[in-house]
Amino acid sequence: MRFDEVIGQEETCHRLTEMALEQRLPHALLLCGPRGCGKMAVALAFASYLLTPDGPQRANAEAMLAKWQHPDLHFSYPVIRPAGTSADHKMVSDDFAREWHDLLAKGPYFSMDQWLDMMRAANQQAQIGVGESDDLIRKLSLKSSQGGYKVCIVWLPERMNAECANKLLKIIEEPPQQTIFIMVCEEPELLLETIRSRTQRIDMKKTADDAIAKALTMRRGIGDDDAQRIARVANGNWLKAVETLEADNENSLFLDMFIQLMRLAYQRNIKELKKWSETVAAYGREKQKRMLEYFLHLIRENFMYNFRNPELVYMTQGEENFARNFARFINEANVIELAELFSIAIRDIGQNANPKIVFFDMVLRVIVLLIQK
Repeated sequence: MRFDEVIGQEETCHRLTEMALEQRLPHALLLCGPRGCGKMAVALAFASYLLTPDGPQRANAEAMLAKWQHPDLHFSYPVIRPAGTSADHKMVSDDFAREWHDLLAKGPYFSMDQWLDMMRAANQQAQIGVGESDDLIRKLSLKSSQGGYKVCIVWLPERMNAECANKLLKIIEEPPQQTIFIMVCEEPELLLETIRSRTQRIDMKKTADDAIAKALTMRRGIGDDDAQRIARVANGNWLKAVETLEADNENSLFLDMFIQLMRLAYQRNIKELKKWSETVAAYGREKQKRMLEYFLHLIRENFMYNFRNPELVYMTQGEENFARNFARFINEANVIELAELFSIAIRDIGQNANPKIVFFDMVLRVIVLLIQK
């Protein structure tokens, strides 16, 4: 993968190549930035840059990297417990190596939700466990197969459990010669300080709207006007731009569920609200959190819609159609409390609270907050 395949992010790509050329490359990099900005794409492009030598070996390296099968490129990522394994099994990334390479084959832009679907995770939460630390230490202690760098890309290191992180500390701080860790992190505040302090952090910005619009036009054949609107709604997130293109995307379902919730709450229809809460309680926990995060987005956008300034609003056409009549119900009297309500529900679901209780309590509180219009 080349740097010119990354959407935008020229500044970060240039900075990385300069570090390599000036031989001041740290042993561990921490790429941080908002969802969909292309952190993994940059990590893969930089790994390819480091592992592609000049000279006769170049073509061979490019062929291996085209399938992400280079022997000096290692991946570590959150996994679930494989079906049929005992409780004693120590989970490692290689348990899902085939699924991981299938995901990479689709492109360098993907989310945890897509990865969970690939693993058929259902309600399981993915993590990087202690078995992974033992496996990485073993792999990285071997000599480079091609005589150059060894690169380890750690996707979402914040999902390491404490035992795994503590075991990796020494090899991250003092890795074998020419070994580079590239950590791709979405929530650096959740990463153990002992790991953070041993890395050089690079913060990536949201992808520029112009870069997303250009990619939509060049890669997806979208007209200029539509590409500009989608890019604005995506707000720096390529994954969201792609989701917007899909007619049957998940956000369409979430928008319908939001509309149902607000209409039933306004009508104070407790019986139907109970059915609504039971429906969403049947979703997997990751899907429930995605829905609630989408609800937070809609609360913010409906509140901003009241100011009648298009520059402040980031909504799809379907969202805006609903907002025309609904936005007035989200105002100074309830916007903060509604946002806090959905945020608390996200926290509770993440902490494995009973979803039926969480959602029914939430819908009853929505009734009270909508009355404050």
